[in-house]
Amino acid sequence: MRKLFARKSLELLREEMRGENRLRRILGPVQLTSLGIGCIIGTGIFVLTGIAAHDKAGPALIGSFVVSGMACIFAAMCYAEFASMVPVAGSAYTYAYATLGELFAWIIGWDLVLEYTVASATVSHGWSHYFQNFLSIFNLSLPAAVARAPFDYDPVAGAIISTGAVMDLPALLIAGLLTIILVKGIRESAGFNTVMVAIKVVIVLLVIGLGAFYVHPANWRPFAPYGYTGISFFGKTLFGMTAKGGEPLGMMAGAAVVFFAYIGFDSVSTHAEEAKNPQRDVPIGIIVSLVICTVLYIAVSAVITGMVPYDKINIDAPVADAFRQVGLPWAQFLVALGALAGMTSVMLVLMLSQPRVLLAMARDGLLPRSFFAAVHERFRTPWKSTILTGILVGLMGAFIPLRILAELVNIGTLLAFAIVCIAVLVMRVRHPEAHRPFRAPLFPFVPILGIFFCLVLMFSLPSENWLRLFIWLLIGLVIYFWYGRRHSILRHKE
Repeated sequence: MRKLFARKSLELLREEMRGENRLRRILGPVQLTSLGIGCIIGTGIFVLTGIAAHDKAGPALIGSFVVSGMACIFAAMCYAEFASMVPVAGSAYTYAYATLGELFAWIIGWDLVLEYTVASATVSHGWSHYFQNFLSIFNLSLPAAVARAPFDYDPVAGAIISTGAVMDLPALLIAGLLTIILVKGIRESAGFNTVMVAIKVVIVLLVIGLGAFYVHPANWRPFAPYGYTGISFFGKTLFGMTAKGGEPLGMMAGAAVVFFAYIGFDSVSTHAEEAKNPQRDVPIGIIVSLVICTVLYIAVSAVITGMVPYDKINIDAPVADAFRQVGLPWAQFLVALGALAGMTSVMLVLMLSQPRVLLAMARDGLLPRSFFAAVHERFRTPWKSTILTGILVGLMGAFIPLRILAELVNIGTLLAFAIVCIAVLVMRVRHPEAHRPFRAPLFPFVPILGIFFCLVLMFSLPSENWLRLFIWLLIGLVIYFWYGRRHSILRHKE
């Protein structure tokens, strides 16, 4: 048991930072903030606003974004504290290894694999929908057989239905294209991301500014048609209405869905090893990107639900279709273009972050070093795990529907955030003397509130998401006890 919960000391982590085979430190605060915004603004604002407003919360979606944003603010403070203390690749995995021990580190690392891979596949779906929406402006369309996943979940019937399609081809192709860019190098990837971020921020501001003139306050009534709650516990609704399929409805249920929109600020911490001044720049990148995106989310959700009645919002491309419904096809063109740029940058950052978590786990011996810790001699990128990530993202995006992917990644991310908040509490108690360039304020209230909000949102998700999470973690434990435990470098050192 002692070996299962062996912890890496801060001295050992800092010693590893000075080792060979490290990543290039070329990212400044602007680039890190851009990576955060690039990963946050995308499918959440351009796609999930439709699902959450139409199926879960109605105009109370505005409140859903506020609740999710609060949960993320508390978690972001904890991430920023750890990232300033231990500026190496690995994010929450590394933080858990230093505080809770190897077994918890493996669990959170395996959970991050779920988060980044499934999130990338989810975004690829949104990219595909907006790409097809963009083609429709020119009266073009893809064959139905390659336009969407072969099955979907119908929330009204509460059942899985066939779509008649074979695969979502655009989702597969965008994953392949981004994999090539990511293998090329971090400088090229960051530069490409900066261009995409600039485009989509301009489009989001256009949506807010132009859409405000077409808002009809009558569309906000009733403001919360499904209520303000929607809290459940393992599939049993405690407070609020319930859909036919047994899923909770209401503002809190909507918050659990749109929480996906905030995934991305934590990815900044995975690039701490590539930051020029990580103790200062990484906390700046995390907090600034989250605050900017929260304000934009609240504004966009208010505009979209004011432009179109919530029950008439298009689920696949809600923002672009809202401008079509008010008679502005030229704005539909710009929004579709901005959405494509936005979701391209989200996928880029998520697929950039995933291999770096695998790299950190492989350096510790928990995964095969020859594959997952391989850094390209010329590009200085974890190229083998990047290619594997691209393959998995492409296949999942092509064959698994949006609704299932979005809810699965939410529960995994919420678990990761809760563990990071717990780790901050543990580290403050065990190592109060450790140097912390950034400290989460109002300790211990900030980490405790972060844990509370994350657990509330986790319990607001449908029960099948808990089952999928447990199955995923069980698979991870089998791999750990079969391979990771026996090859752990820390275990051999001890």
